[in-house]
Amino acid sequence: MNLKKVLTYLAIAFVIFYLFTQPANAADAVKNLFGGIGTGAERLSAFFTSLVSG
Repeated sequence: MNLKKVLTYLAIAFVIFYLFTQPANAADAVKNLFGGIGTGAERLSAFFTSLVSG
C-alpha cells in the first residue's frame, strides 16, 4: 500500500469518527464550508460583473 492510500483512508476514518462523536460540530463545519464557498462565488460573480460592465 502506498502512502497516498494510507493517508486517504486515515482522513476518511477521521471524518467518520468526527461525525459520530461530535455530530453538531461536524454539521457546523459543513455549514461553514458551504457558506464560505457561497460567499466566494458571490464575490467572484460581483468581480466579473463589475469587470464586464466597466
